[in-house]
Amino acid sequence: MIRRRSQDALLWLALAVPAASADAIGLNEPRTAWQQCAGLAALAVAAAVWRRRPALAFLLAAAPGEAAAPSLFTASYGMALAAFAFLLGKQGPRLRPALLAFAAVAAAGTVKIAVRDVDPVVEWLVLTATLLFGAVFPWLGGRYWRQSRALTAAALARADQLEREQRIVADRARLRERARIAQDMHDSLGHELSLIAVRAGALQLAADLPEHHRAAAGDLRAAAADATDRLRAVIGVLRDEGDEPAPLAPPGETVAQLVARAAESGLDVRYTATGSGAPEPTERLAHRVVQEALTNAAKYAPGAPVTVATAHDGARTTITVTNGPAPGAAAPPGGGSGLADLRTRLTSLGGTLEAGPHGSDPHGSGPDSGGFRVRASIPADVTAPAAPVDTAAARPADPPPPPSGHLAHARRRTVLAFGAAAATGAVLVAGAFGWYAYTEAHSVLEPADFAALRVGAPQAEAAAVLPERSVADPPADRAPTPPPAGATCRYYRSSGRLFTSSTHYRICFENGKLVDKTVIPKAGTDRDGRADRHHQEEAGQR
Repeated sequence: MIRRRSQDALLWLALAVPAASADAIGLNEPRTAWQQCAGLAALAVAAAVWRRRPALAFLLAAAPGEAAAPSLFTASYGMALAAFAFLLGKQGPRLRPALLAFAAVAAAGTVKIAVRDVDPVVEWLVLTATLLFGAVFPWLGGRYWRQSRALTAAALARADQLEREQRIVADRARLRERARIAQDMHDSLGHELSLIAVRAGALQLAADLPEHHRAAAGDLRAAAADATDRLRAVIGVLRDEGDEPAPLAPPGETVAQLVARAAESGLDVRYTATGSGAPEPTERLAHRVVQEALTNAAKYAPGAPVTVATAHDGARTTITVTNGPAPGAAAPPGGGSGLADLRTRLTSLGGTLEAGPHGSDPHGSGPDSGGFRVRASIPADVTAPAAPVDTAAARPADPPPPPSGHLAHARRRTVLAFGAAAATGAVLVAGAFGWYAYTEAHSVLEPADFAALRVGAPQAEAAAVLPERSVADPPADRAPTPPPAGATCRYYRSSGRLFTSSTHYRICFENGKLVDKTVIPKAGTDRDGRADRHHQEEAGQR
């Protein structure tokens, strides 16, 4: 708070110096002390409230200039007007307060011009040009400054957000890789442990095996089953159940080779195949289905016969794995997540998977209860399993830039605003220059015509040689004598040259007669009779 107050005080001091020194060096018309103090007080209040009320601060800065100058143009408060207009654009996010403030200044200046006895066109053009170049342009600069800072902050925030999102993507990629590894461990190691349990069970049932070896084989089978359960528990911790299905790695063997290896391990399994020519992705999925079904059969129905049947018809591949009831009591299948993952995977690829109890003997010996069947249908046009995700490539070297649409739109609006203001200013300046040239050219009284005018001549006779327009803002303060009391005076230029000081003529009428003709010397000429004689000589030469 103290820092802000100090900045506001420095702002007021910077604007008060030109406001107080302009009169001292003669840049403005002399003003009274109370007028100068009122102007400085208005600037002090504006400097104190510009952060909370930028539109009010602009109006307070414009009030002294509008009160001191006929058309808002003044050297004392021009800098303050531009400064608070810039702060209005920088501090005020809304457009309406600024437009209302500009309209209020323009309306007050127009009313002041209307009540003065001057040429309103020139004065209004000067007012509009001052308001445009001294207020609107700085205000647009402030708005551009604020929008640029806001867009820069938004771009930095967007870059931070994208970086965070990329980190999240990389983390998810690592989680997917962990899930894939866990799935592969579950599939391969679980299947191998199931086969070990099958081998141990077959060894346990051997007739020529001693009792203590049979007990050791039983312990081995139980240990393999427990290891399978612990493996599933560990894998369940590693896998993210809410994530997408983990990709399936290539098994490295066919379904026939898988069934043959299971049979060599002691599993009572038979295999039949119909058709051929299944695509490699379909063959891999079929391998995965058969592997999961054989693992469940060896675990939940040890010793039961199993039948594996595959059929390829060109459009789809159907896999059916059926096992009979377990010889003894066994836990029902379905406790793991392998079949659920397979069903999700196949459904996403357009296939189906059904798993449930089956009441017939897989070897065709007759009906029997307690069996289980897994049937899967895989389309031939499935895509290849996804390759492992490279987590290093998931994070780009540099975050992508923020969308350029908002930035381009803001820049386009700013350019259009500056272009419209510049075009308006150019039109006003051209109009003011044209009007100034027109009025100056049509208010010239030739020195010879001035010399021909006679004091006491009728006004109608004098009007025949006078120009159609008179000077709207004459240098009456340079006249050598005051105008006659009660007379109506008009002022004319002696030359049509623009932007130079020239001699003026004062012609006064009263009661329909010419009562006074006076030469007003140009700036830098003394007020004695030499100026009059000089112009008399000019008239004689012409």
